[in-house]
Amino acid sequence: MDQSKMSGEHVRPVMSEENIGTIEKADLADNGFEVFKKGEGIVDFRTVTWYHAAMIFLKIIFATGVLSIPTSMYTLGAFPGAMNILGWTVLNAYLAIVQGNFRNRHAGCHSIADMAYLVGGPIVREIVGFLFIAAYVICAGSGIIGVSAAFNALSNHSLCTQWFSFIATVIVAIFASVRKFEKIAWLTWVGFISVFTAVMIIVIGVTTRDRPAIAPQTGPFDLGYHVIGHPNFVAGMTAVSNIFVSSAATAAFLPVISEMKRPQDYNKAVIVSMSIVTAAYLSFSLVLYKWCGKWVATPSLGSAGPMLKKVGYGIGIIGLAVSACLYVHIGAKYMFVRMLRNTRHLQSNSAIHWGTWLFCTIAISIAGFLIASGVPIFSYLLGLAGTFCFAPVAISLPGWLWCYDHPDYWRGSLWQKTMYALHVLLILIGIFVTIGGTYAVIQSIVDAYASGTIGAAFDCADNSGTVLN
Repeated sequence: MDQSKMSGEHVRPVMSEENIGTIEKADLADNGFEVFKKGEGIVDFRTVTWYHAAMIFLKIIFATGVLSIPTSMYTLGAFPGAMNILGWTVLNAYLAIVQGNFRNRHAGCHSIADMAYLVGGPIVREIVGFLFIAAYVICAGSGIIGVSAAFNALSNHSLCTQWFSFIATVIVAIFASVRKFEKIAWLTWVGFISVFTAVMIIVIGVTTRDRPAIAPQTGPFDLGYHVIGHPNFVAGMTAVSNIFVSSAATAAFLPVISEMKRPQDYNKAVIVSMSIVTAAYLSFSLVLYKWCGKWVATPSLGSAGPMLKKVGYGIGIIGLAVSACLYVHIGAKYMFVRMLRNTRHLQSNSAIHWGTWLFCTIAISIAGFLIASGVPIFSYLLGLAGTFCFAPVAISLPGWLWCYDHPDYWRGSLWQKTMYALHVLLILIGIFVTIGGTYAVIQSIVDAYASGTIGAAFDCADNSGTVLN
């Protein structure tokens, strides 16, 4: 790698093998390679503690995904579904640590796109940057759908859904415009408790019913519970993609490292947050699928009947809004740093600083609104984000990053060669999920439009299932 190129981008050289995942005290003191500096007369962004980081990570992951997994369980069956949840959450946690270790070796990397630049040059950086932005625009759209569904459920669809989506977008844009992760950390606590409580109420609620709320209430019916499902490729790949994306937003962790007081505590925050996510996803989804079978609502907060649906959405709407705020904030922060990096406006309170920041948050919010209105089905949006955006960024690229930092492993011991081969395999898995999964999700969307499951773009129809249209 050309040294002038590296210094121009403020990317730190690789540290020694024994220092993986750490930053020397000297670097912490002199800020030499950090994106956000410490000093007098500038805005201090590096104020996030590890437990605040853990809660931010937890809320980024434990968000809209938990509401779509039970539907995927029906497609795959209980056992394959559970194995997918366990496998993907553990793998995504490991890949998050790979990304964090790489970032801490090269502390000038603020985002996954910076890492892509280091290993692949400017073209790869722009491709990854586009995928990163696209992912969080789509995720913001899914959050807006969730909030609009909550408004519909609570008001019995008293307004056109597009108006509710617009109101949700305005709320999201306002709260996402808070500049620092530290300042929105308290929102993540409230948001996580909100969604967790709402889902817990629904999980308990479905176990008290004789039959699922949206199933036929008289006569015989097929629950649709299977230990092992038998889906075709399109349905199976779409379901796998939804489970994968529910814990795949690990690239969003990286900008948080740049605002942590101690970046070397990153791995601790990842392990805590992903452990909670794995346990919650497994328990919630298995119970919902066991009691509801194929009669799981989308989003799943509507699965326990009209009354608990309102209770669930009433409590969970805060968490759904916070999720969308985080997605907008993360996408906007990437754009903001790209625009103002290496200028005095990055950490000043100038008009250019604030104008750029507000432009970024508003632009991401508007794009999320347009996506939500164009593909107004929760699970399809998440699946599209997972296959087209997260698979290459969260699976293939971390494998490449690891190989870049361990170039001698392929000629080392048997264990080192095996590790190298496994990370090359990750690159191939990411490519497969990207191509196969994107095809499957797009085909599912086409089929849904053809069958009338999805209405027209910018449709006013109720998206919560409260009112039959």
